[in-house]
Amino acid sequence: MHAVILAGGKGTRLRPYTTCVPKPLVPIGDRYSILEIVMHQLAHYGFTHVTLAIGHMGTLIRSFVGDGSRFGLQVTYLEEATPLGTIGPLLGALGSLPEHFLVMNGDVLTNLNYAKLLRGHAASSAPVTVATYAREVRSEFGVLDIDGGTITHFREKPVFNFMVSMGIYGFSRETLERYPAGRPFGFDDLVLDLLSRETRPASFPFDGYWLDIGRPEDYDRANADFDRYIGMLMPGMTLGTPVPAPDAYLNGAPA
Repeated sequence: MHAVILAGGKGTRLRPYTTCVPKPLVPIGDRYSILEIVMHQLAHYGFTHVTLAIGHMGTLIRSFVGDGSRFGLQVTYLEEATPLGTIGPLLGALGSLPEHFLVMNGDVLTNLNYAKLLRGHAASSAPVTVATYAREVRSEFGVLDIDGGTITHFREKPVFNFMVSMGIYGFSRETLERYPAGRPFGFDDLVLDLLSRETRPASFPFDGYWLDIGRPEDYDRANADFDRYIGMLMPGMTLGTPVPAPDAYLNGAPA
C-alpha cells in the first residue's frame, strides 16, 4: 500500500497564504495542515509507504514530515530540480514503486477511501483509474446559440453539469514505463496519449466531501467546513490538543 503525494508546486493561485509556507503545509482550521490530514488518512486506510515529490520550499516539508514515523508511515522523497508536471516526477523513480500505487495532489481535502480506490484499480485492467466528481457550474449570463448570424436558441443562465478529476489516481507501474524520465509530463499529456492509443482510463466516481484547495475562496471554505467535518476527515483520530502549526517549522525545527 504505497502512495505518492505531489507536493512540489508553488501554490501561486493561493497567495498570499503560500508566500512563506508551501501549499501542502497551509493550516486548516488552525489545527492541522492539509498534508498532515492526508498522511493521517493514508495511515488509517492501511497505507504503509509514502513518497513525497517535493520542489518549491521542499526543505520545509521535509522538516515537518521527517521520516513519517509520527504518522505510522515510512516516508521517502523525490526532489524536483525543475518542475516536471504531474507525472514527470514519477518517471525517474519507477524502480522504487510497487506494481500498483496511489498518486494524489498534496492540496486535496476529501473523505475518499484511498484504499478502496487503489484496490479497485489493482483488480481492473485499466492503465490508470481516476477518482471523479460531479460538478455544477451556473452561468451568470444568458447563453445564445448562433448560426449564420441569427440566434437559434436561448438559455437563461443555464446550469452545466460535468465530471472532473479529483487529483487522485490509481496507477500501474507498467503504464508509465513507456515514457522517458527527466522531462515535463503532465496528467493531461498522459490521458491524451492513452486515449490516442485507445487505452482508456477508468473512472472511480465519488460523491462525498471533496475540495481542491487551489484558490483563496476554496481555502476559506475548507476552514469554515473543518470543525463540522473533522470527524469525517480525520477518521479514528482522538481529537485533543492541536499539533504545532506549520509555521513552527519555518526555522527548521525538527518534526
